[in-house]
Amino acid sequence: MSDANSAQKAEAAVDLELVRRVQNGDRQAFGLLVERYQNRILHVLTPFLRNRADAEDVAQDTFIRAYRALANFKGDSAFYTWLYRIAINTAKNYLAAKKIRPPSSDIDMDDVGESAFDVKLRDDESPDELLHRDEIESMVYKTMAELPDDQRTALMLREIDGMSYEDIAITTECPIGTVRSRIFRAREAIEKVINPMLNKTES
Repeated sequence: MSDANSAQKAEAAVDLELVRRVQNGDRQAFGLLVERYQNRILHVLTPFLRNRADAEDVAQDTFIRAYRALANFKGDSAFYTWLYRIAINTAKNYLAAKKIRPPSSDIDMDDVGESAFDVKLRDDESPDELLHRDEIESMVYKTMAELPDDQRTALMLREIDGMSYEDIAITTECPIGTVRSRIFRAREAIEKVINPMLNKTES
């Protein structure tokens, strides 16, 4: 078993123990769950909503909804998967209520190959190269903010939270082929923007 799988199992075991404590009336245990996941939820919601303040509001609403629904949590899926699903659905409802959710569509593909998503430069960067790296990173986040909601969410869950395609499919409630398609298309859009900048650096 890999170290990553061991860590995930250990994390899931801690989560389940905290959930059981909450279900038995220990409110402080839920506070520990919030501490464990509030930053990760914000990392997903901020680019999704394009506004830090809105993300904080939706994150708070997410944890309120999670607390109210926790009595029905059976442990069939990992707690973080269950929580992310609530966060994404809450964000979608928030955008729909404000009538600012952009239309988007996706194709369903059984298998889409991986595409590189590496914007790191050399370790021995000069001050100019460091500045250029900051510009590239800024452009990456700007491009991510402009992606359709579904593509941005899938990419964030994969690249920032390191979720598997299977977990992303469960979280976003869509086929795994669609998840692969969304991530591929999101990476493709980012590469289209940053590759000319990387080529400029290498020349």
